[in-house]
Amino acid sequence: MTSPNQTFRVLNGAGRAPVVLLCDHASHAVPPELGDLGLSQEQITRHIGWDIGAAALTEKLSQALDAPALLAGYSRLVADINRAPDDPTLICEISDGVLVPGNRNLSPAERQRRIDAYFTPYHAAVAAAIDAALQRSALPAILSIHSFTPSMKGRQRPWHAGILWNQDGRLALPLIQALREEPGLVVGDNEPYSGRSQAGFSIREHGERRGLPHVLVEVRQDLISDEAGVAEWAVRLERCFRRILAESGVAVLAA
Repeated sequence: MTSPNQTFRVLNGAGRAPVVLLCDHASHAVPPELGDLGLSQEQITRHIGWDIGAAALTEKLSQALDAPALLAGYSRLVADINRAPDDPTLICEISDGVLVPGNRNLSPAERQRRIDAYFTPYHAAVAAAIDAALQRSALPAILSIHSFTPSMKGRQRPWHAGILWNQDGRLALPLIQALREEPGLVVGDNEPYSGRSQAGFSIREHGERRGLPHVLVEVRQDLISDEAGVAEWAVRLERCFRRILAESGVAVLAA
């Protein structure tokens, strides 16, 4: 299902698993009323515009786990829905050295319009999906799927995946351990970003605030940039999620 203005998509809304998948940076689309934000197609399809591979990975996991998934419909450059509404980086004027002309010198009214049009509907849909999951389980898990660029500001990033969390390690800590047991993987604990920074609004809002187990997973983009990579990581994460959800007492997922 897609929202009327493309703000978000809901996949497998009737999924039976006590899990809700989130993909905050699923799309590089820009709403028609904003044109191209002054950027070329090449620029906006880079990592600054979306999390490459994350949507495809979320879709695979939604099917594999039989879990509903919420995927944002617009680029993070329109409004980054994984930032708090009062965060200055919600609408960035520059991203990884690229100026975003369509975001410069926004009036307070335009900033609020974007929050109302693109940010609020997505988070309302996430809250509704979690409410529905609470009818299936007393403790549904929130799994947020992201990806990160292999290098940033001239520095190579050695991690294959990173697990972000703040105060609640019920899922994060066993997931880090499970992934580190996989042959050849380098797994970051709050790397390359930290769940204790502004980068984890969605899991804090929908997981931490509601007392639900949650985790944010980052996979390096070159590992999920094609179908084979997405399939490999979907199998890996499904296996790990099933294990840690069962061992933590959250849920035993149906095969």
